[in-house]
Amino acid sequence: MRQQTERERLIDKIAQRIRQSLNLEKILNTTVAEVREFLQADRVLIYRYDPDSQGRVVVESVGDCWIPILGKKIAYPYLGKNYIPAYQQNRIQAKADIYTLGLPQSLLDLLAGFQVRAHLVVPILQDNSEFLVLNSQLENPTPNSQLWGLLIAHQCSGPRQWQNLEIDLLKQLATQVAIAIQQSELYQHLARLNTDLEKQVQERTDLLQQALNFEAMLKRITDKVRDTLDESHILQTAVQELALGLKADYCCTALYNLEKATSSICSEYAITSPSDRNRVLQMADFPGIYFQLLQGQYLQFCEIASHSIRQVHHRVAVLACPILDNQGVLGDLWLLKPEEYVFNELEIRLVQQVANQCAIAIRQARLYQAAQAQVQELEKLNRLKDDFLNTVSHELKTPVSNMKMAIQMLEVMLNQQCGFNPELENNRESNTAARYFHVLNDECEREINLINDLLELQQLNAGTLLLDRRIIHLPDWIPHVVEPFEQLIYDQQQILEIDIPRQLPPLASDPFSLKRILTELLNNACKYTPAKGKITVSVRINSDKIQLSVSNSGIEIPRHEMQRIFDKFYRIPSNDPWKHGGTGLGLALVDKLVSYLGGSIQVESGSRHTTFLVELPIMSDGK
Repeated sequence: MRQQTERERLIDKIAQRIRQSLNLEKILNTTVAEVREFLQADRVLIYRYDPDSQGRVVVESVGDCWIPILGKKIAYPYLGKNYIPAYQQNRIQAKADIYTLGLPQSLLDLLAGFQVRAHLVVPILQDNSEFLVLNSQLENPTPNSQLWGLLIAHQCSGPRQWQNLEIDLLKQLATQVAIAIQQSELYQHLARLNTDLEKQVQERTDLLQQALNFEAMLKRITDKVRDTLDESHILQTAVQELALGLKADYCCTALYNLEKATSSICSEYAITSPSDRNRVLQMADFPGIYFQLLQGQYLQFCEIASHSIRQVHHRVAVLACPILDNQGVLGDLWLLKPEEYVFNELEIRLVQQVANQCAIAIRQARLYQAAQAQVQELEKLNRLKDDFLNTVSHELKTPVSNMKMAIQMLEVMLNQQCGFNPELENNRESNTAARYFHVLNDECEREINLINDLLELQQLNAGTLLLDRRIIHLPDWIPHVVEPFEQLIYDQQQILEIDIPRQLPPLASDPFSLKRILTELLNNACKYTPAKGKITVSVRINSDKIQLSVSNSGIEIPRHEMQRIFDKFYRIPSNDPWKHGGTGLGLALVDKLVSYLGGSIQVESGSRHTTFLVELPIMSDGK
């Protein structure tokens, strides 16, 4: 009864330790120690089989007088693979004395070497496999017994007759050990799964962080390459940012000349590699590489120093990506890293996106350069035109002045000799000479105005026109300027309205230039206003500025013509009901004069009304 109680206590104790701990080594050591103490045996050990059906001692409790065999492989027949099927059937070996078994002398010597006289061997079977434990919800799980090892007790001091109580104890403990092993292995399996899951989560997190970093890098590179229209600066920025961001040993870009089938390295960033800048490569020397790049496809390969397209002295991993847009391939972008490196999908996508941004920036830079060249050419042509007009104006001024003088003398002579006045309407209609004289006089006057306008515009453009700034009282000054137009407006059946407040501050400006501005605007209004139309001259004060406006009704400037009305020699087509004609320089001269006086001019047109609004500072310092 005492032994039965002790056995139950020992089993409960070991079972409790198994439930409290998942440390298999600790459980096994406790088991052999407790069993040896209970059995008063000389040695208790646990023998574990390897996958090759060999085995070794994994834990041991042995008395001080006996040889330890922990960790040793034992070539003991009762442990060999021939007995494994029997042990899987839960066979127990209980031998009281090895010398009474009729064993060969060699085997007796082996057992004597371990000081074994009697032994008790109980198999440790895992009747419920890991699969069955993980799928315990199944209604009828199939047992899958597997021999894990053996629980062995040795008596070294002499023979020993093993009692049934002792055998039952080891059998029950073997079952508890099997449970402990199964729990530990399941825990380790779950720990590995958890570790793998954590690793996957960490890898996923790292990839996400890398993607965010690459996105920020791409935005930074895009902003930098879009901030400039210098092609070399664009490419140098891209290679430097990529090399630093991807920690590459070398990064470079090359531009293609497809007509010559060459690739010229123009920008690079290198840590240790020799410089390849300005090196020109023949595409025919590397057909496999450039065939794929010209197809718009990236490639990743390993360069060997002796066959290297770049000047490297060792093996390197290379990523080559074409710089292309919808118009074709412009060049390529290369990154070099150590030989064993493999560029991942995120890195390849980043390099492709940077290459695309470079292609867009290069196209913009080249369009800008082409536009700049055109602008410079147009500016050159404009200067040549201005120089030509200036020269022609100066050259024509003297002969045209002489022509005007001759016409005046001819008028005097005709009046003295023939007694008619060419200015009278009746003489023009009845006398052919008077009509010819009138045409000659009008055309000469037009040419003189054209030459004077050209010279004045040239002075304004050159900044050589001198201003005579005076105090002008607009309520008294404007009527004198408008007065010469009253008869013309009356003859053309137009209506003139002047709206000028009496309480206006004095204006400090150049009277001659201001008169020219108002005169040209009134000429323009008279020319384009139909009969019964109204022409209005008004003045208003807006803060510290004078607003002088000339408006007319009955005419509207098309929207697409608004941007060109201040161009030289430009006239709105088919909008001159009175057939006055003109030089096409009036509004261009007005625009320049207003700017020269420190003001601004705007035009508004709609609902068959057109208004020119001139704003001038009240106390302008002039130019």
